[in-house]
Amino acid sequence: MAVLQRGSSGPDVQALQQKLKDLGFDPKGLDGNFGAGTKAAVIAFQQSKGLQADGAVGPATMAALQAATGGPQDPAAVAADVIADDATSVAAPTPPDASGLNLAALAGKVPQGVIDQIPEAAKDFNITSNLRLAHFLAQCALESMNFTAVVENLNYSGPRLLQVFPKYFKNVDVSAYAGNPQKIGSRVYANRMGNGDEASGDGFKYRGRGYIQLTGKNNYQAFSGFIGEDCVANPDLVATTYPLASAAFFFNSNNLWTICDQGSSVATVTAVTRRVNGGTHGLAERLLFFKKFFAALS
Repeated sequence: MAVLQRGSSGPDVQALQQKLKDLGFDPKGLDGNFGAGTKAAVIAFQQSKGLQADGAVGPATMAALQAATGGPQDPAAVAADVIADDATSVAAPTPPDASGLNLAALAGKVPQGVIDQIPEAAKDFNITSNLRLAHFLAQCALESMNFTAVVENLNYSGPRLLQVFPKYFKNVDVSAYAGNPQKIGSRVYANRMGNGDEASGDGFKYRGRGYIQLTGKNNYQAFSGFIGEDCVANPDLVATTYPLASAAFFFNSNNLWTICDQGSSVATVTAVTRRVNGGTHGLAERLLFFKKFFAALS
């Protein structure tokens, strides 16, 4: 989809304005013109969902709007517009570069900084075909807001905390945590994944980082052992130096490649999504990313 932003106009903008109004975010009119009122409403919606609040409606924001307004998220509802439901494996073509991956075809579709990280990640973590790479990049793109977020956003309001983390804030005064990412992370990730208790601060220290948000002290230790740098002592390395490698480590460690190798079907993208996300959040958008990357790489 084209990004809708200040200055856009037409039926798509009018439909956006209606969705915002239905959700209680007043765009100051349903005229099909993306002006200041619509931008303010978009920013308010993005903030309510923990999205990057830039006032532009790209795939991540549109997927959140569709989910919030009851739009189609089931693969059957989007399959016809995304990819053919072909359950067979797809052999990757012979690409021009020595790695066996058609990286040149990703120019303009993936940030160059991400492309530059692919050869080493591919070598270390068994990204051995264009099919695997398309699946991998599609999941990374969704989880990182199209490669723009490398650290988990834990800045939630009180009401939003009760929506996102109800288990951890039951019978708790959320006002003591609202707007304080350090306290929120320390609580919700305490006493699991190798983290200490809430007072230790481990939950915040080892919050999600990288393009698929490596989370928890145990996972940071495992990744450190593979990559040869102490990301336990310096967890920000995962975000600054190894955002793609940490994501590839997750795929490789969890043997997701065997699912990716099953082909380019909706069912396969759905199966990979379940392993990455634990559910099918953002599935329609993941399918769109996969279609774009796989078409380019093929």
